[in-house]
Amino acid sequence: MKNNIYYFLIPFLAILAFKYFDLFSVSEQITGVEKNEILISQKNIPETVDFNFHVKPIISDKCFACHGPDEKERAANLRLDTEDGLYQLTEELSSYVVDKKSPEKSEMLNRIFHHNPSIVMPPPESNLILSDYEKEILNKWILQGGKWKKHWSYNKPIKPQIPAVKNKSWINNDIDYFTLKNIEANGLNISRLEDKEILIRRIYFDLIGLPPSVEEIDEFLNDQTKNSYEKIVDKLLNSENYGERMASIWMDIARYGDSHGYQDDLERVMWPWRDWVIHAYNSNLPYDEFITWQLAGDLIPNATKEQIIATGFNRNHKITQEGGVIPEEYRTEYVADRTNTTSKMMLGLTMECARCHSHKYDEISHDEYYGMFSYFNNIDEEGLITYQDKAPKPNITISRKDLENDLGFIKLPDSIDEVTFMVMKETENLRKTYVLERGSYDAPSREVKPMTPNAVLPINKSTSNRLDLANWFFDDENPLTSRVVVNRLWQQFFGVGIVATPDDFGSQGNRPTNPELLDWLAVTFMENGWDTKKFIKKIVTSKTYMQSSKVDEQNKKFDAENVFLSYYPRQKLAAEMIRDNILASSGLLVDKLGGPSVKPYQPEGLWDEVIGGGGGSLARYVQSEGDNLYRRSLYTFWKKTVPPPSMMIFDASSRDNCEVKRQDTSTPLQSLTLMNNPEFIEAANFLSKSIENKSLNINDKIIYLYRTVTGRTPNNNEISKLKNYLKDQIELDNVNAFNKLTMLVYNLDETSQKS
Repeated sequence: MKNNIYYFLIPFLAILAFKYFDLFSVSEQITGVEKNEILISQKNIPETVDFNFHVKPIISDKCFACHGPDEKERAANLRLDTEDGLYQLTEELSSYVVDKKSPEKSEMLNRIFHHNPSIVMPPPESNLILSDYEKEILNKWILQGGKWKKHWSYNKPIKPQIPAVKNKSWINNDIDYFTLKNIEANGLNISRLEDKEILIRRIYFDLIGLPPSVEEIDEFLNDQTKNSYEKIVDKLLNSENYGERMASIWMDIARYGDSHGYQDDLERVMWPWRDWVIHAYNSNLPYDEFITWQLAGDLIPNATKEQIIATGFNRNHKITQEGGVIPEEYRTEYVADRTNTTSKMMLGLTMECARCHSHKYDEISHDEYYGMFSYFNNIDEEGLITYQDKAPKPNITISRKDLENDLGFIKLPDSIDEVTFMVMKETENLRKTYVLERGSYDAPSREVKPMTPNAVLPINKSTSNRLDLANWFFDDENPLTSRVVVNRLWQQFFGVGIVATPDDFGSQGNRPTNPELLDWLAVTFMENGWDTKKFIKKIVTSKTYMQSSKVDEQNKKFDAENVFLSYYPRQKLAAEMIRDNILASSGLLVDKLGGPSVKPYQPEGLWDEVIGGGGGSLARYVQSEGDNLYRRSLYTFWKKTVPPPSMMIFDASSRDNCEVKRQDTSTPLQSLTLMNNPEFIEAANFLSKSIENKSLNINDKIIYLYRTVTGRTPNNNEISKLKNYLKDQIELDNVNAFNKLTMLVYNLDETSQKS
């Protein structure tokens, strides 16, 4: 009976612990409302109204649809997204939109405060309304001189001075000055440092995506040296698991999959490229090279096979093999995918909005979109691939001989001697690029040459290729590249970026909550040679990161969204971490680096339900065996039309498109998955048996179990409750134990959200 008791007890603890970084904590949900706008609205109108941070968000949201960059939708020949437009003389009334000499006579003020529905702006039929607060912001800005500024993210970041703070003893590195300045300026309390027991769990998940063992926790707790934490950080950054953790994030951005993605969704081989990503992160390849090789490794003079392999990034888009399609239509989609992916991950701009017409909100013209499109339009590829073609051209073949030289990071299984997969290969003068009316492949209009968005930074060369584009991203004058990547890295550790919309640094995106810190990070990253490990170490050794996640009630009252990071934001584990955590803590995880994707447990018949014939080798889901059942989730086979269901339930990206931020949800399906997934039950049973066999008394067994699962030592009250539950199960000894356990889990989950 004792074995059965542990069998039921383990899942309860697992469900409770695996959902959160810190036991009994609530995931802080980031609302759709911009955080710094919430704070502004809670205060009086700012003393000095700034165009970028106060005014532009209003006119972008309420005015640009009719008076913005899109000339086809522009009304009254009035443009409010440019400096000239804001100060222009209106045709109808011969008055200035914003009158610098007589601000009170500005036509904008007349329109926004007018009561006549035929005159007031925005017009009633637009269903857009200016709040009293927004009107007052515009009013004060105009009366203060109505000074226009270039959009904040298009200005080159300048490294700010380290700000002065009162409590210098709290500072651990330069990052802390910027966060502490805001904490002090807003009258918030400083959080204590997190307990070592919780801190080690946090840093393990953040740096390698796996939990620390009880032994590793004890070793850290017993290390009383001043640099004990730094030693842990260095150890994890040098672990091969670090590359897997970072690669897991990059797979979302790269829209990686093990199948082509359309209808029949045939299998593709791209895992060698994934092996390269892991290798690149573990080797600490500088970010500028990491990106350049992926975008244009084939164009680097005397390119190595490794640099060509890296270009597999550009071929991760969906590809069709459906009979009856128009090849050129789909080839156009592939080029658009590469364009959209690159602009999102490198510039943080919604450039895809300019595919059919000039962008309605940002300074990206229709021509500029196709100027970027042209960089990816010169490879010799087919829009429709043959049914048997697993590696459409251009491609590269890697043999065992290659592995013996410089490509040993590719983990070729013993069963095969070589592997072929897709890469990029430029073909000079293969085709011209035209602006496509309405974005349609069959509506070419005027020819365009390669170009970049002028508002960001014009490219110097009149004729340029993908390598020139890659170099342009890392031009010292490019204002976006460094900001966008440091913002994503910040998001990786704090759950939300300094810019809460990592995919939109444009007019409709959020403004940075700490612009000085963002620019300091951006410039520092560049100055340090785009060294990712060094940058990450700076973040995780800051007091800002090492703070307790315990919420100060006074801070919560005045900073409910934790904009100023006066405590560490609690976060749920990512989908991959939840599964890997269960396998690792149970002892089942097979910690093997790289290689082909594997097929762990999945609901039987799932693929059968969604595949309408065809599918080739993927017509049926053939589950892996042995060690391959327990590999890290990074290696789980990713069929694009039917992604791994447990991953999707826990908010993983579908990998159809580039994603730089996942959703964050809490649903009953997540609890049901944790309770019913066969591999989780198997893991719980495996762990319960290993603890049962230990020569410990019942109290010590409960403590060891609790620490193994949660990383934390239970208090006396928790031990008592668990012992009582255990006793009840022994006395009941009936088939309804699982149902009772389910109800108990729900109750405890509610309790955890309140604590």
